[in-house]
Amino acid sequence: MRALLVVNPKATTTSGRTRDVLIHALRSDLRLEVAHTEYRGHAHDLAAGAAERGFDLVVALGGDGTVNEVVNGLLAHGPSERVPRLAVVPGGSTNVFARTLGLPNDPVEATGALLDALEHRRERAVSLGKAMSEGCPDRWFTFTAGLGFDAGVVGRVEAQRRAGKKSTHALYVSQALRHFVTERDHRRNGPISLEINGQDPVPGLVLAIVSNTSPWTFLGSRPVFPSPSASFDTDLDIFGITRMTAFGTARTVRQILRSHTASEGRTGPSGPTGKHLVSYHDVRHFTLVSQEPAPFQVDGDHLGDRSRVSFTGVRRALRVIV
Repeated sequence: MRALLVVNPKATTTSGRTRDVLIHALRSDLRLEVAHTEYRGHAHDLAAGAAERGFDLVVALGGDGTVNEVVNGLLAHGPSERVPRLAVVPGGSTNVFARTLGLPNDPVEATGALLDALEHRRERAVSLGKAMSEGCPDRWFTFTAGLGFDAGVVGRVEAQRRAGKKSTHALYVSQALRHFVTERDHRRNGPISLEINGQDPVPGLVLAIVSNTSPWTFLGSRPVFPSPSASFDTDLDIFGITRMTAFGTARTVRQILRSHTASEGRTGPSGPTGKHLVSYHDVRHFTLVSQEPAPFQVDGDHLGDRSRVSFTGVRRALRVIV
């Protein structure tokens, strides 16, 4: 199998020596080319080139940002049978996509699982989300997108990283708390409206989290479930909050940490509930509109402010080695 390994050399949890071991292991089973990313968007360009050159497989070694760029490169011309398969070796601090697929979070163990999956020809077709906003390129996402408060937190974290801070779970929590204290707009009805064809708009959202799978993210080893029924086999789920008070937010956080997927066959809550919460499951097309430009993120990557973003769920968009 002809494969390209896209390596993010700045991945937070892999050393140069570890990467050398992984490359050696993959070369034992694959006709492997290796490319290291050198700039933002480089993984996209490398994956798009691999698709054009007829590679069978692209392996992303890095965090969720690297995976997102690779996916967008592979799907630069949309889903088709000619698109190479994707494999992921987690190398970031969170690795939501890989972990939700059931892969080990350790890169060496994940490489062993990948080689076993290739030997036994294990793969699955996964759904993806697509975000579209006027004047900006369409953006595929693997597990989440968000408009409003949560994207503002992502923007704060990215600013801290540019200032030299290491990306950790503690950094996300601290910036979320700072954002809650310093930004007061979330304490009243927000500027965002949700528009779904055939339904009345839902106004007043402070944040809207779009999930393509569940969990939405992890706090260390603990999964977070704003939309527990979201799945790689369905369209998109939406979770929104119209007002964030200290008490109400603490209650919601407790709920999303203890919720679970209905597909696991357990009894209990299907997701957070409350006076200021809204949720939708398995929606194919919808639009988020903000009265004023609001922070926007996909797969944990802050993309600036947007006033209008349309979303589409695309089933069986990409084949992934698992």
